[in-house]
Amino acid sequence: MKIRVKAPPVGGAANDELVRFLAKHFAVPRSSIELVSGAGSRQKRITIQGLSSDEIVRALLD
Repeated sequence: MKIRVKAPPVGGAANDELVRFLAKHFAVPRSSIELVSGAGSRQKRITIQGLSSDEIVRALLD
């Protein structure tokens, strides 16, 4: 999935904006989104606590 954020990649601002976006999209608290790897990279891996993989896929397709 590609997501473009407006925040600059300085001081973690882009990562913070990504977490806010994902939390809103999946209707979960920001604390449920964890950046697993790629904090300094364009490619990131995240986990979303409280949702099954099926629920995540459905939300992405909506």
